[in-house]
Amino acid sequence: MAVFTKRSRLTLPATALALLGSALALSGLVQSPAHAQGASEYRNTISNNMRACAPGGGPAVRVTVTGIRSAEGMIRVQSYRGTRDDWLEKGRWLNRIEAPARAGRMVFCMPLPAEGTYGIAVRHDANGNGKTDISQDGGAMSNNPSINIFNLGKPSYKKTAFSVGREVKQITIEMKYM
Repeated sequence: MAVFTKRSRLTLPATALALLGSALALSGLVQSPAHAQGASEYRNTISNNMRACAPGGGPAVRVTVTGIRSAEGMIRVQSYRGTRDDWLEKGRWLNRIEAPARAGRMVFCMPLPAEGTYGIAVRHDANGNGKTDISQDGGAMSNNPSINIFNLGKPSYKKTAFSVGREVKQITIEMKYM
């Protein structure tokens, strides 16, 4: 015969309900609250999991970032849909990976939600203050378009977009600094 303490009697129903809710959501019979409210697929901060870029993975992009000036601050890699409506628009990034900077070269695996057209933006926040300091920070984008004062560092989505199928696509992005 099982003996329950006052504490276990209070937590057992809550645990059972949570497990039941998770099972129903996974089965598709009941939508999770976030999905039911029309939660966006945007603004996902993820870890740099290189296993997601192993053979047979995908859709994903293996991003090699070269020309990192110093090991100071943070490197941020963000994926966007390769469309005029999403490219570099505030809050319209799909996935974000942040990691402490390493001088020279770093490699990231960016999973993507589906086959399609995407763009990648990279930022080196050299002093780690979370702000863009043009004289110190670096930036770069997929397809390595020119970034200058005339386009305010925002080249057209047409210059940065690339297609990804079910595979793991490999790209190299060269950092640019003032």
